[in-house]
Amino acid sequence: MATSTASERKAVAKAEYDAFLAMCPSRQLLERISDKWVALVLAALGGDGPGPGAVPGSGPRPLRFSELARRISGVSQKMLTQTLRSLERDGIVTRTVTPTVPVTVTYGLTALGGSLQGVMLGIKEWAEGHMGEVLAHRDGYDQGRADTAR
Repeated sequence: MATSTASERKAVAKAEYDAFLAMCPSRQLLERISDKWVALVLAALGGDGPGPGAVPGSGPRPLRFSELARRISGVSQKMLTQTLRSLERDGIVTRTVTPTVPVTVTYGLTALGGSLQGVMLGIKEWAEGHMGEVLAHRDGYDQGRADTAR
């Protein structure tokens, strides 16, 4: 029986990932990255969106927790903390602690996070660009449902 190296075993496992299969771990990753808070955190860390000193399209830059919380309107402290921890665990963001008084904690994109950020930014831009059409379709659908219910 031939033995395989760790990298060979990893390549075989990677080729076998299929999100259509119920037990595939890529489903967990898809669930995580399809969360709205993940999309907004990645956009903010990627330099997109409003904020002090932010120039949309200027590229990734690390942000403190409080900066992220201000830039992502409506996110609770608990939800932002959970989102950042899960992204750090998955290797998408880094958490850097600087021993100052008080301690400064910043979050930034890893190379893996940067590759995902580009995809998520495209989805965010698509949603913003097509929201008018979607709202019109929703209104038409709802009106049609109301007409048939009578």
